[in-house]
Amino acid sequence: MLDTLLQKDTELLIFLNNLGSEQWDGFWLAVTNQFHWAPLFALILFLIFKKFGWRNSLLMVLFLAILVAFSDQLTNFIKHTFERSRPCNTSDLVDKLRSFTYKPGGYSYYSGHAALSTTVTTFIILLLRKHYKYMYLMIAFPLLFGYSRIYLGVHYPLDVLSGYVAGIIWGYIFFRLQKVLRVTSRFS
Repeated sequence: MLDTLLQKDTELLIFLNNLGSEQWDGFWLAVTNQFHWAPLFALILFLIFKKFGWRNSLLMVLFLAILVAFSDQLTNFIKHTFERSRPCNTSDLVDKLRSFTYKPGGYSYYSGHAALSTTVTTFIILLLRKHYKYMYLMIAFPLLFGYSRIYLGVHYPLDVLSGYVAGIIWGYIFFRLQKVLRVTSRFS
């Protein structure tokens, strides 16, 4: 059963990856670069500072830094546990995938881009949804970010999907934890 799932995952990767075209390559290479998302991150920080004030926002930023570090380290632990090769570095797939100069090393399962972006997005949406009407539009960030990994052939669809699931779980847990810590800190 696992072999069948992995085979279907590979077939879906090849199909999705080959939908790409040279005219879109630059776009997806830009999307996969986290530094190009800096304006979104700046907007999020602005909204947090606007809603919670300086003192609480600085604590929130510290909490976000801990959330990012946790998600990153957990992803690395999972990757080193499963040791699934990236499709772009797998000899059986190189001729079946579109070729890019962008070929990161390391392992594939699960996608750190998908996990981290979804963790942060879930946390931020839950944090700000009652205060800003269009917070749910942030879901486009992890969806585009994760798909860019498939487009570039550096992750299988299952890697990205698993990253999304892990991100939703950890974003929710960290949101709940933040609420408990924030409520108890009011009475200290």
